[in-house]
Amino acid sequence: MKNRLKVARAEKDLTQEDLAKLIGVSRQSINAIESGRYVPSTVLALKMALVFGKPVEEIFFLEETD
Repeated sequence: MKNRLKVARAEKDLTQEDLAKLIGVSRQSINAIESGRYVPSTVLALKMALVFGKPVEEIFFLEETD
């Protein structure tokens, strides 16, 4: 699964640490999600969507290989 998390963070002027605090995870978790090493749970993806005021599908999307 790919994501536009880094772009969404930049639009809101949030650091990885800022986002991590807002949704209750570590900065390392945000880094792992952004780099594609970790796929967030549904609950975590929904929390991020709420922070950015966007539908989940605008932040996360499937690749053809998924």
